Amino acid sequence: MHHLSPRSVAAASAPVRYNMYGFIHKALRAFMADTLLRLGRMDLADEREVDATLRQARELLGFCRVHLDDENRFVHPALEACEPGSAARIAGEHVHHEGDIALLLEQVDALEQRRVDDAAGEAANNLYRWFALFVGENFQHMDYEEREHNAVLWAHYSDAELLAIEGALVASLPPQASALGLRWMLPSLSHAERLQLLGGIRANAPDHVFGGALALARAHLDEHDWRKLSTALALPAAQAA
Repeated sequence: MHHLSPRSVAAASAPVRYNMYGFIHKALRAFMADTLLRLGRMDLADEREVDATLRQARELLGFCRVHLDDENRFVHPALEACEPGSAARIAGEHVHHEGDIALLLEQVDALEQRRVDDAAGEAANNLYRWFALFVGENFQHMDYEEREHNAVLWAHYSDAELLAIEGALVASLPPQASALGLRWMLPSLSHAERLQLLGGIRANAPDHVFGGALALARAHLDEHDWRKLSTALALPAAQAA
């Protein structure tokens, strides 16, 4: 467990503020955990399973790269503008994570090439173990951001200003990255958070974007959660089906 800084303790006991890390970090934790689970149980004799698992691992690692770049370009400048040096620790960890991502992608490629030879089992086990370390480090990394970076941001920016920073970040995302983030975000959020997210999309985005978000929710929520969501959003019967 990490020691809490006095500022993060004070921020935790203050009135609830907007957490720009909250939703995307839930998505990343779920994406990482599911990918790690799939790597651990992967049957090398099942070609389709191996293809799907390695494809998901590549998607996750690519998404992590996009996320690192987004924070470097949008969040860290906001931190440094109000408190120089406040982003330094995480910026250094981002450099380390970039190297880890490159290494893991090399291991994925290596397993892809040797899936049928005698070394495939060892390669798969090594990939799983290194991936587990990557996930563990990222969980701690995200926790630090949510505690320490939020404490700095909340001390210097209003919620409206934080929403504007996040809005610029989201607007910069390539469509594929945006869709992938929503795919893992929607089933990872609480019911109230889902309503907040989709309500914002419905109010601020074109109809086809809201329709695409609904399609992702329908595909990845279980029946109970989908029924609750469609009822709360008062969806027409054709959309709720």
